[in-house]
Amino acid sequence: MDILADPRIKYILIAVAAIAAIAIVATRFLPRKARIGLYLLLILGAGGTWAYITLNRDYLPSGYAIEAAVTGLNQPTYAAAPPDGSGRLFVTGRTGLVQVVEDGDVLETPLLDLTDVVASDGGEQGLLTLVFHPDFQDNGFFYLYYTALPDFRTVLSRFQVSESDPNLAPRESETVLLEIPQPNTHHNGGHLAFGPDGYLYLSVGDGGDEGWPSTAQDPANLLGAMLRLDVSQPAADPPYTIPADNPFVDDAGARPEIWAVGLRNPWRFDFDPLSGDLYLTDVGAQKREEVNYQPAGQGARANYGWKFYEGTADFNVSEDAPDKSTFTFPVYDYDHLALGGCSITGGFVYRGQALPELDGKFIFGDFCSGFVWSLEMDGDQARVDRLLRAENVRLASFAKDAAGELYLVNLGGGALYKLVAD
Repeated sequence: MDILADPRIKYILIAVAAIAAIAIVATRFLPRKARIGLYLLLILGAGGTWAYITLNRDYLPSGYAIEAAVTGLNQPTYAAAPPDGSGRLFVTGRTGLVQVVEDGDVLETPLLDLTDVVASDGGEQGLLTLVFHPDFQDNGFFYLYYTALPDFRTVLSRFQVSESDPNLAPRESETVLLEIPQPNTHHNGGHLAFGPDGYLYLSVGDGGDEGWPSTAQDPANLLGAMLRLDVSQPAADPPYTIPADNPFVDDAGARPEIWAVGLRNPWRFDFDPLSGDLYLTDVGAQKREEVNYQPAGQGARANYGWKFYEGTADFNVSEDAPDKSTFTFPVYDYDHLALGGCSITGGFVYRGQALPELDGKFIFGDFCSGFVWSLEMDGDQARVDRLLRAENVRLASFAKDAAGELYLVNLGGGALYKLVAD
């Protein structure tokens, strides 16, 4: 952080230096009381400078910036690069469009138009995310997670790009894998990613206010949970199978799809492409936003604590709550009220080339405040540094291009902004 890049700091330091110089010169000429007054001003100035830097460190220049990369998008919620060497980006839009970005331009014809079946009027509904099959270059498969009309259920579906035009995906290619009833228009969750084990992971919200009493702690339903599916047999019926080592497979009454429970609204997560470690962000209720971490190969049957805990803080710890030692607590959480935030937005572990000092760090932010941070694990401890504040950006997601460089997805402004050095 270059503190002197902030002109306000410069002016304060200049004023303090001037008072100090006057005090030194005036020592020989001023009476004792006047000298004491100057010394007090000097102390107050130095103390004020320290207090300003301490209280405003999250607002000071940090060496990073964003630059507009793509504009003209329709309420973008997520973007990803197909693993086919094309350099394109597929961008999901809240209302149901999947747009194609090629050479920085948004193509006029969308890849897919689901606006007539996607519900997007509710607070957290819409077409939320996508992921490409690991063999996308050969089979053209990608997966979407969206809120569906008319009953607001959430749907996990597979689509396939056209063999004759890779920038189009026929509607009739849809294969529904999973449908989850939703009691509310918020806390739909959700994110999709393939893990290092080759299985498809889906994070699902707890269903909103009506779900608070039970869903996230009840493995008999799919709400408030992380799911793990085997989609390696596309012709299977149903079109996914349950991995044999899923932790609830042998639990009577439990949904075998579940990998972990105790989540409120797990908006985004990422597996480090090198280590396989999992970083999972969960949106808080009244105050705390959290980042959870699992080393590669761990996390089966994890209970992240909701509704008993919000981050590391007690939320609704009742007499029937399990022992605290049974929960997995976040490696980092923050008070979103302190910095004008409201909702954590998970991102990615940076593995690009342009910003080597961020290599291996998990990048995340806040939807309302626009702050963007990096988190680095040191053993079981997390070190967090602020990168920038993206004012006027409604940070719905981060995105990653084929080179591993990161972008901020601005839901409100219909744009992608690239993270760059300042």
